[in-house]
Amino acid sequence: MKNINRYGYFFIAPFWLVFLVFSIYPVALTFYYSFTNYTGSGEAQLVGLANYKRLLTDTYFVEAFFNTWKIWGVNFALQMGLALILAMIFSDMRIKLKGIAFFRSIFYLPNLITISSVALLFGILLDWQHGSLNMMLMKLGIISDPINWLNEPTSAQLSVSLILTWMWFGHSFIVVMAGVSGISKDYYEAALIDGANRWQTFSKITIPLLKPILLYIMITSLIGGLQLFDLPMLLTDGIGSPDGSLNTMVLYLYNQAFKYNNYGYAAAVAYGLFVITLIFSAFIFKGMYGKERKQPRQV
Repeated sequence: MKNINRYGYFFIAPFWLVFLVFSIYPVALTFYYSFTNYTGSGEAQLVGLANYKRLLTDTYFVEAFFNTWKIWGVNFALQMGLALILAMIFSDMRIKLKGIAFFRSIFYLPNLITISSVALLFGILLDWQHGSLNMMLMKLGIISDPINWLNEPTSAQLSVSLILTWMWFGHSFIVVMAGVSGISKDYYEAALIDGANRWQTFSKITIPLLKPILLYIMITSLIGGLQLFDLPMLLTDGIGSPDGSLNTMVLYLYNQAFKYNNYGYAAAVAYGLFVITLIFSAFIFKGMYGKERKQPRQV
């Protein structure tokens, strides 16, 4: 029987081989390169903590850090606000809306479109001279002159945030609704009998019972938001224009590695991003579960 069980290792070997070669090895090699001055060719020379010291005083990285947080913060606030509002409406037993499955499909549809197609679509819509958005606003008399949405720092960041909201709102909404559907209807019926209004029902029943779902959405959104790269890359010239307002941390990493050939420093940026993500994820988890009152001891 022991000899037969050994054959199981042959079945799991392909997975572990691929995992080691394409996951563990690149992570370990990147960690090694973060202590070198590797430029993509030649021999890598150890420089100790020089790359990490540079990272702490790099004003461009600090700017990219705040750009990333601004874009992600607006995006997350909008999509979570909309998802919770709709969840409150759809879970209200007084309203009893029909066709929720249809709305779920419509809201999730933008999430199925590739990011390159989204960038192309909104690049046309937000075009300064011939964009559909400017033409519509001018027809309605809201603006008199066309606005170059992607040429001003504030409007460019807001545009990217709104595009990301449009893309990812459906995903957040479906996850929230899945959590709402798992809440027993008895709680809502009891609240209805006791005379609780919509806000009391939502704040005292729905939100507390959705805490694990909200934690999952916040952490996964944080990880995805801090890795924002493709949309700013495709909408601009690849360096985060205008005035570096769309220069995110991953875009900065990409340019350091593949444009300026600073592979060693780019590796340090990658691990700096990992540490930042880890710290803020821990803060979110602590903020949601750290203030819970401890259960009293039983005597």
